[in-house]
Amino acid sequence: MAGALVAKTPHFALHRAPLSSVHEGRALFPVADAWLGVLLPKRWARRAVTRNAIRRQIYEAARDQALQLPEAALVVRLRCEFSRKQFVSATSDLLKRAVRAELDQLLNRVTSSRQPDAPHAPRAVVPPEVRDAV
Repeated sequence: MAGALVAKTPHFALHRAPLSSVHEGRALFPVADAWLGVLLPKRWARRAVTRNAIRRQIYEAARDQALQLPEAALVVRLRCEFSRKQFVSATSDLLKRAVRAELDQLLNRVTSSRQPDAPHAPRAVVPPEVRDAV
């Protein structure tokens, strides 16, 4: 949590810290890859079933974007409650889709900052005769 806040959505915040931090003479994280932690306080998700469903969505979203994630320690933090009036069931598909949409948005903000190094896909060139026919 000592890392900088790099992105946030209405329900989540993403913190980032370098992997190279040294604590007591040894590396804080022994891996040279993205490391992901999850912080889901009971204050914002009372039911364990809901916390576990959100946690699974976080790890699955990160797994889908694993190749684009930066080599850093990332912590996803739930920062406010999903409305229990809107999401009555603790593990409804509606809740899972809402959580996943926000997580994809959150992780895209981090991965999009890495994209400028990647080569751009060539644009399709439409010949004038085809363009005029349409």
